[in-house]
Amino acid sequence: MVSEDGISHSFDAAPGGYGRGEGIATLLLRPLEDAVRDGDLVRAVIRETALNQDGKTSTITSPSQEAQEELIRACYNRSGLDPRDTTYAEAHGTGTKTGDPIEAGAIGAVLGRSRPENKPLYIGSVKSNVGHLEAASGLASIIKMVLAFEKGCLPPSIHFRSPNPKIQFDRLNLKARYQHIQQDLSRLTVI
Repeated sequence: MVSEDGISHSFDAAPGGYGRGEGIATLLLRPLEDAVRDGDLVRAVIRETALNQDGKTSTITSPSQEAQEELIRACYNRSGLDPRDTTYAEAHGTGTKTGDPIEAGAIGAVLGRSRPENKPLYIGSVKSNVGHLEAASGLASIIKMVLAFEKGCLPPSIHFRSPNPKIQFDRLNLKARYQHIQQDLSRLTVI
Protein backbone atom coordinates (compact mmCIF):
# COMPACT_ATOMS: atom_id res chain seq x y z
CA MET A 1 0.00 0.00 0.00
CA VAL A 2 2.85 2.45 0.68
CA SER A 3 4.81 3.85 -2.24
CA GLU A 4 8.45 2.80 -2.49
CA ASP A 5 9.55 6.32 -3.51
CA GLY A 6 7.34 8.02 -0.90
CA ILE A 7 5.19 9.76 -3.55
CA SER A 8 1.51 9.34 -4.40
CA HIS A 9 1.42 8.93 -8.19
CA SER A 10 -2.28 9.77 -8.48
CA PHE A 11 -3.90 8.17 -11.57
CA ASP A 12 -0.46 7.47 -13.05
CA ALA A 13 0.74 4.33 -14.86
CA ALA A 14 3.20 3.74 -12.03
CA PRO A 15 0.92 3.53 -9.02
CA GLY A 16 3.05 2.00 -6.35
CA GLY A 17 0.97 2.96 -3.35
CA TYR A 18 0.46 6.13 -1.44
CA GLY A 19 3.10 8.49 -0.16
CA ARG A 20 2.63 9.64 3.39
CA GLY A 21 2.68 13.29 4.28
CA GLU A 22 2.18 15.33 7.38
CA GLY A 23 0.14 18.45 7.75
CA ILE A 24 -2.50 20.31 9.63
CA ALA A 25 -5.26 22.50 8.29
CA THR A 26 -8.05 24.65 9.61
CA LEU A 27 -11.16 25.91 7.88
CA LEU A 28 -13.48 28.49 9.35
CA LEU A 29 -17.01 27.56 8.29
CA ARG A 30 -19.98 29.84 8.71
CA PRO A 31 -23.44 29.98 7.23
CA LEU A 32 -23.18 32.17 4.12
CA GLU A 33 -25.84 34.64 5.22
CA ASP A 34 -24.03 35.17 8.55
CA ALA A 35 -20.68 35.72 6.85
CA VAL A 36 -22.18 38.21 4.38
CA ARG A 37 -24.09 40.01 7.14
CA ASP A 38 -20.91 40.37 9.22
CA GLY A 39 -18.78 41.49 6.27
CA ASP A 40 -16.50 38.43 6.43
CA LEU A 41 -14.28 37.55 3.50
CA VAL A 42 -15.97 34.60 1.77
CA ARG A 43 -13.32 32.57 -0.03
CA ALA A 44 -15.57 29.70 -1.18
CA VAL A 45 -19.05 28.28 -0.71
CA ILE A 46 -19.64 24.60 0.01
CA ARG A 47 -22.96 23.80 -1.64
CA GLU A 48 -23.43 20.27 -0.31
CA THR A 49 -21.64 17.47 1.50
CA ALA A 50 -22.29 13.75 1.66
CA LEU A 51 -20.98 10.78 3.56
CA ASN A 52 -21.36 7.03 3.22
CA GLN A 53 -19.60 3.75 3.88
CA ASP A 54 -18.36 1.26 1.29
CA GLY A 55 -20.09 -1.73 2.81
CA LYS A 56 -18.72 -5.21 2.19
CA THR A 57 -15.72 -5.24 -0.14
CA SER A 58 -13.04 -7.82 -0.91
CA THR A 59 -10.61 -6.27 1.62
CA ILE A 60 -10.85 -3.64 4.34
CA THR A 61 -8.81 -1.20 2.22
CA SER A 62 -10.69 -1.83 -1.06
CA PRO A 63 -13.21 0.86 -1.99
CA SER A 64 -16.56 0.14 -3.61
CA GLN A 65 -17.18 1.83 -6.97
CA GLU A 66 -20.93 1.33 -6.58
CA ALA A 67 -20.95 3.06 -3.17
CA GLN A 68 -18.88 5.94 -4.54
CA GLU A 69 -21.22 6.40 -7.51
CA GLU A 70 -24.26 6.40 -5.20
CA LEU A 71 -22.62 8.99 -2.96
CA ILE A 72 -21.75 11.35 -5.83
CA ARG A 73 -25.25 11.06 -7.32
CA ALA A 74 -26.93 11.69 -3.93
CA CYS A 75 -24.78 14.75 -3.27
CA TYR A 76 -25.57 16.25 -6.71
CA ASN A 77 -29.28 15.48 -6.34
CA ARG A 78 -29.48 17.23 -2.96
CA SER A 79 -27.43 20.22 -4.14
CA GLY A 80 -29.49 20.85 -7.26
CA LEU A 81 -26.26 21.12 -9.28
CA ASP A 82 -25.99 19.60 -12.76
CA PRO A 83 -23.04 17.16 -12.93
CA ARG A 84 -22.34 18.34 -16.50
CA ASP A 85 -21.38 21.76 -15.11
CA THR A 86 -18.52 20.26 -13.12
CA THR A 87 -15.23 20.89 -14.86
CA TYR A 88 -12.80 19.41 -12.32
CA ALA A 89 -12.89 16.65 -9.71
CA GLU A 90 -10.43 16.92 -6.84
CA ALA A 91 -10.24 13.25 -6.05
CA HIS A 92 -8.88 11.15 -3.20
CA GLY A 93 -6.28 9.82 -5.69
CA THR A 94 -3.96 7.93 -3.37
CA GLY A 95 -1.94 6.36 -6.18
CA THR A 96 -2.80 2.79 -5.21
CA LYS A 97 -3.26 0.04 -7.79
CA THR A 98 -6.73 -0.82 -6.48
CA GLY A 99 -8.12 2.52 -5.34
CA ASP A 100 -7.35 4.85 -8.25
CA PRO A 101 -9.10 2.78 -10.96
CA ILE A 102 -12.17 2.30 -8.75
CA GLU A 103 -12.38 5.98 -7.85
CA ALA A 104 -11.81 7.13 -11.44
CA GLY A 105 -14.46 4.65 -12.59
CA ALA A 106 -17.01 6.08 -10.16
CA ILE A 107 -16.21 9.71 -11.03
CA GLY A 108 -16.28 8.94 -14.74
CA ALA A 109 -19.54 6.99 -14.55
CA VAL A 110 -21.38 9.84 -12.82
CA LEU A 111 -19.62 12.96 -14.10
CA GLY A 112 -17.53 12.08 -17.14
CA ARG A 113 -19.71 10.08 -19.49
CA SER A 114 -22.55 12.61 -19.68
CA ARG A 115 -20.25 15.34 -21.00
CA PRO A 116 -19.42 16.24 -24.60
CA GLU A 117 -16.33 14.35 -25.80
CA ASN A 118 -14.46 17.60 -26.46
CA LYS A 119 -14.95 18.70 -22.82
CA PRO A 120 -13.47 15.99 -20.62
CA LEU A 121 -13.70 16.14 -16.85
CA TYR A 122 -10.30 16.96 -15.37
CA ILE A 123 -9.30 14.97 -12.29
CA GLY A 124 -6.41 15.36 -9.91
CA SER A 125 -5.37 14.97 -6.31
CA VAL A 126 -3.41 17.13 -3.90
CA LYS A 127 -1.82 13.92 -2.58
CA SER A 128 0.63 13.86 -5.49
CA ASN A 129 1.86 17.27 -4.33
CA VAL A 130 1.90 16.91 -0.52
CA GLY A 131 1.35 13.23 0.21
CA HIS A 132 -1.52 11.59 2.05
CA LEU A 133 -2.14 13.76 5.09
CA GLU A 134 -4.43 11.16 6.67
CA ALA A 135 -7.14 13.04 8.63
CA ALA A 136 -6.11 16.39 7.10
CA SER A 137 -6.19 15.15 3.48
CA GLY A 138 -9.73 16.32 2.74
CA LEU A 139 -8.99 19.76 4.18
CA ALA A 140 -5.85 19.99 2.02
CA SER A 141 -8.02 19.29 -1.03
CA ILE A 142 -10.46 22.05 -0.09
CA ILE A 143 -7.63 24.53 0.49
CA LYS A 144 -6.08 23.58 -2.87
CA MET A 145 -9.34 24.31 -4.67
CA VAL A 146 -10.00 27.59 -2.84
CA LEU A 147 -6.54 28.74 -3.93
CA ALA A 148 -7.30 27.57 -7.48
CA PHE A 149 -10.40 29.79 -7.52
CA GLU A 150 -8.42 32.74 -6.23
CA LYS A 151 -5.50 32.27 -8.65
CA GLY A 152 -7.64 31.37 -11.67
CA CYS A 153 -5.57 28.27 -12.33
CA LEU A 154 -6.05 24.54 -11.83
CA PRO A 155 -2.73 23.22 -10.50
CA PRO A 156 -1.30 19.94 -11.80
CA SER A 157 -0.69 16.65 -10.07
CA ILE A 158 3.06 17.14 -10.25
CA HIS A 159 4.09 13.49 -10.41
CA PHE A 160 1.66 12.49 -13.17
CA ARG A 161 3.56 11.26 -16.23
CA SER A 162 1.30 8.84 -18.11
CA PRO A 163 -2.24 7.56 -17.54
CA ASN A 164 -2.80 4.42 -15.51
CA PRO A 165 -3.71 1.73 -18.11
CA LYS A 166 -6.27 0.27 -15.69
CA ILE A 167 -8.27 3.51 -15.97
CA GLN A 168 -10.23 3.93 -19.19
CA PHE A 169 -9.76 7.69 -19.40
CA ASP A 170 -11.21 8.02 -22.92
CA ARG A 171 -14.26 5.84 -22.24
CA LEU A 172 -14.92 7.69 -18.97
CA ASN A 173 -14.22 11.09 -20.62
CA LEU A 174 -11.63 11.95 -17.96
CA LYS A 175 -8.33 13.75 -18.24
CA ALA A 176 -5.69 13.68 -15.50
CA ARG A 177 -3.97 16.94 -14.68
CA TYR A 178 -0.31 17.19 -15.55
CA GLN A 179 0.04 20.87 -16.36
CA HIS A 180 -1.48 24.16 -15.23
CA ILE A 181 -4.73 25.18 -16.88
CA GLN A 182 -5.54 28.87 -16.95
CA GLN A 183 -9.25 29.47 -17.25
CA ASP A 184 -12.10 31.54 -15.97
CA LEU A 185 -12.94 29.80 -12.73
CA SER A 186 -15.97 31.97 -11.92
CA ARG A 187 -18.27 29.17 -13.09
CA LEU A 188 -16.10 26.26 -11.99
CA THR A 189 -17.80 23.53 -10.04
CA VAL A 190 -15.58 21.09 -8.19
CA ILE A 191 -16.35 17.88 -6.38
